Amino acid sequence: MERADEGLAFLLRYENIAWYKNGEVRILDRRIYPIRTEFVTCKSVQEVAQAIKDMVTQSAGPYLAAAMGMALAAHEIADRKDVDVLTYMEDAAYTLSHARPTTVEQMKRIVGGAVDIVRQSLREGTRGEALVEALFQYAFNFVNNNYKKYTLVGENLAKLIPKNGTIMTQCFGDTVVGTILRACKRLNNPIKVICAETRPYFQGSRLTASVACDMGFPVTVITDNMPGYTLKAKNVDLFTSASDVITVDGHIINKVGTFQIALAAHYYGIPYYVTGTPDPDHPDIRDVRIEERDPELVLKALDVKLTMDGVEGFYPAFDITPPELCSGVVTDLGVYLPQDLKRYFADSEKNSQEE
Repeated sequence: MERADEGLAFLLRYENIAWYKNGEVRILDRRIYPIRTEFVTCKSVQEVAQAIKDMVTQSAGPYLAAAMGMALAAHEIADRKDVDVLTYMEDAAYTLSHARPTTVEQMKRIVGGAVDIVRQSLREGTRGEALVEALFQYAFNFVNNNYKKYTLVGENLAKLIPKNGTIMTQCFGDTVVGTILRACKRLNNPIKVICAETRPYFQGSRLTASVACDMGFPVTVITDNMPGYTLKAKNVDLFTSASDVITVDGHIINKVGTFQIALAAHYYGIPYYVTGTPDPDHPDIRDVRIEERDPELVLKALDVKLTMDGVEGFYPAFDITPPELCSGVVTDLGVYLPQDLKRYFADSEKNSQEE
């Protein structure tokens, strides 16, 4: 099968995200990359879930880690006769999908697909390492198809960027960052990239900037309190971010800080395009839970404590950008107004029927 990660940065190659092999899932530690290039090796489902919870990988990384974690779960019981395979795998799916609260519904769909493979394999008498291989192939196909989908997203967004334009990003959009830049290369459009640093994990400065630099694009990092001034001073043409959830009514849940950049961009008349697809499990904002992470992380920078003892922190991981601040939702099927996302599902069903 043709790999859809060809031409992308080191960080976005499948083996450098999360990869199952010989009873282990190896995950690139994005908390320290590119300062150091190290991998966390997980030998159990619980260790994979903990790595996801601890932000060893983030953005789209946890989805591949969870899928590879299901192959590891099958390996854990490959030689055990005293275990109900389906029950064990369903428990593993729950553990992996609930590692972080905001993305539970998306995770459930991914590990649920793996459980479906288990059911089918058991009906066909496939067990042991053959089941492991089937789940590894499922994980590979998942990430490869996801990259193909985001190749279309990247191409659709690249067409919106002016020639020699400048874009600003927030956090780390993972696959879509690479596919946007790869599409710009194909369009011979040498864009400039400005990345907000995205504390406290610095995903923008360490991850987005690394991908852009690795792929040969001029990239500038700014601190998280500079976007409002920089949008005007550097003549930014377009602000873009990925999304952790897009509700069907057009609200965007993404790394905290997205809302304030979208607000400033709106003030200056700079378009904000979010990448992703609406989530049918979230018709509106009411049932979206905003994850609050360890407040101690706010008081540190790369594990260096910055505050006096007794100072408290507050760390909401995401914020909510209302639809009126978004110029369009860039999907694999095209660009939709955030107020018109129900049409995405109709178009998707139509495409499926035509295929």
